[in-house]
Amino acid sequence: MTHPEGGFYSSLDADSEGEEGRFYVWSLDEIRDVLKDDSAFVEAAYGITAHGNWEGKNVLQRALDDASLAARFKLDPQAVPATLADYHSRLLAARATRVRPGTDDKILTAWNSLMLATVAEAARAFSDSELSDKYLLLATQNGDFLLNSLRPNGKLKRSWRDGKITNEVFLEDYAALILGLLELYQTDFNNKWFASAKELADEMVDLFEDPNGGFFDTSKEAQGLLLRPKDVQDNATPSGNALACEALLKLAAFTDEGKYRDLAEKSLGLVVDFATRHPTAFARWLSAADFALGTVKQVAALYQADSGPAQDILQLVQSKYRPNMVVAASTYPPADEAPTLLRERPLKNGRATVYVCEGFVCQNPVTSMSDLEKLL
Repeated sequence: MTHPEGGFYSSLDADSEGEEGRFYVWSLDEIRDVLKDDSAFVEAAYGITAHGNWEGKNVLQRALDDASLAARFKLDPQAVPATLADYHSRLLAARATRVRPGTDDKILTAWNSLMLATVAEAARAFSDSELSDKYLLLATQNGDFLLNSLRPNGKLKRSWRDGKITNEVFLEDYAALILGLLELYQTDFNNKWFASAKELADEMVDLFEDPNGGFFDTSKEAQGLLLRPKDVQDNATPSGNALACEALLKLAAFTDEGKYRDLAEKSLGLVVDFATRHPTAFARWLSAADFALGTVKQVAALYQADSGPAQDILQLVQSKYRPNMVVAASTYPPADEAPTLLRERPLKNGRATVYVCEGFVCQNPVTSMSDLEKLL
């Protein structure tokens, strides 16, 4: 599902050769044909039977853990993962000869941006450094792809495939990308992600704002439209208006620019009655409303350039799920394109220093992990 240059494809077909799931499922005879005398181990590990667990075939799901497998086959428990890995490789080699499901390989800005936000969050959520690095690489490659391939000549576009782009762009493309870039910034603290998010936000307001509140789904530059639609209900994906509202609220928390919050609150006013009556149809709106009405913690971390990033401090901030919080970090002094949240925050005794603020009013800065944990 990943393009070599970093974009994510839209979908995989469920069918191949006219049969749903054919590429992925196994019959008992197929397992035995590939593994020969070794099939009993895999049959036990995955509970494989002649009648299967899905429409007469077997979806491979672990039925026995390593300890149980080791006891049944009189193996050292430490040997089970390597044994299974060998059998997996043989099965994968056999599966590779099958006809693969078709891939819808167009790359959509909005869908990719939702993926970008998720992968960026995953990169900072995993304590395993190998996994964290893997997801950060995916996220940074995707961020670069979206800003370069889907924003030629500084104009964001909706769709890319084989180097060809479409001319149209929609509100959800802008809003989702802003949110994805803000999440990526809060993972590696590269100022280019934040600067791009802010630039895109200003473009979004210019191209899509409805003077009566909220945003149109189509750009003011779109040609040949009889009317400009404005969908506010969340569906299989969040509405562009809900994403835009959340993006503007988060930018306001980073920048202290009231124009962003004013636009977001005006948008929220459009849906409050609907969301109260039909909350499941306005889930992303409710998340944005919680951010707007709740206590938002703003964390600003600064450190000396020669001491390296304050990894321990940042890991503490990101070690738990902390909703309604934005985090900015930089060497001291911060660059001009860094979030306003970092400005006029001097180091304390030359050490890595963290400010925890609410509404840009900050507690006394701290330099120790214990003091920071209390503020969080």
